[in-house]
Amino acid sequence: MPTRKQTAPVSEIKEDAFAKTMTATAHLRLRQLILDNKWAPGYQATEQEVASQLGMSRTPVREALMRLQQDGLVSVIPRHGMRVLPISISDMKEIYEILTSLESTAAELAASRQLSEDQLRGLEKATADMDHALSQDNLERWAQADARFHEQLLDLGGNQMLKSVVLNFIDRAHRVRMVTLKMRPKPVNSTREHAELVQAIREGDREKARNIHKAHRERAGKELLDLLERLGLNHL
Repeated sequence: MPTRKQTAPVSEIKEDAFAKTMTATAHLRLRQLILDNKWAPGYQATEQEVASQLGMSRTPVREALMRLQQDGLVSVIPRHGMRVLPISISDMKEIYEILTSLESTAAELAASRQLSEDQLRGLEKATADMDHALSQDNLERWAQADARFHEQLLDLGGNQMLKSVVLNFIDRAHRVRMVTLKMRPKPVNSTREHAELVQAIREGDREKARNIHKAHRERAGKELLDLLERLGLNHL
């Protein structure tokens, strides 16, 4: 007589789902505190202090901190809590090398997919929003539209693993980019380069799309690294 497969009680399934939701919520909230520079590099707190700030128990906070450590945003110190990690110039150089390579691949993949005008509309809207923000000297709005463009480009590349890796490194560079946003030259080149990339994707020109985005990331990375070195900002 065949044996019946045992299943976990409904209460256990619900508890497990709730725990995962709490961990995801804690991870999101802590990540945002770091990316918005509300927790500056070097900031330290015990696990209990973090849990108290979030109004949560220590278990989801502990798991969220381990995720943040995997993301490269914090260092978890046993029995001492966590410390927000700084980003050095050499870190930024390596991050931009990764972004240049992987995002250029995403651009090439997008150009190979024969995307419709409806599918390209999000990229065009983000580019138009960047242009409008610059006309009003609103760099924060420009940065938001720029981030939206890059994430939509990754979506259109159709490779979810590539997108996940790239977004992690974009997050790690975000703090430095926002701190230096008003120190850098007005980003008129980025808006123009984005428009050229959209046209290359529309034409289905894979090599052109890759080369445009590669040059775009290399230029932006050089501008940022030169600024950090000129100002002596070795760690942010």
